[in-house]
Amino acid sequence: PGNLDSAPMHDRDRLASIGLLLAAFACWALVGYVFLTLDPRGNAGVLLAGGLLLGAAVGLSIVPLLWLAGFARARRIAYRGAWPRALRRGALVGLVVAIFVILRGQGLLSAPLGLFVLAMAAFVELSLSVRR
Repeated sequence: PGNLDSAPMHDRDRLASIGLLLAAFACWALVGYVFLTLDPRGNAGVLLAGGLLLGAAVGLSIVPLLWLAGFARARRIAYRGAWPRALRRGALVGLVVAIFVILRGQGLLSAPLGLFVLAMAAFVELSLSVRR
């Protein structure tokens, strides 16, 4: 008895979390390599690669944490759609981080522009998470 759209944590949830954290670890290692060996001041490609890698590392790191927060908030019940929601939110966080890093590296980041990017990310998340 109970909600058919819910279930306790399964092995696939644990494996997905571990897989995402391993991918995040690999991205963090690449971020370290890029930041320690390459200079973004003279090369826009290095700046773009560094920004995208940092965004991917942050996004991949936060997805399992977002899923786990939803799992804990739902009293240890894994609802259908929790993983896509966590992936969407992690991708959005990673995109915001990448945009901030790239804008900062180009010297274009300002408070109004940063607030605009954050407001747009919040708007996208709110519009995608509205229940119909």
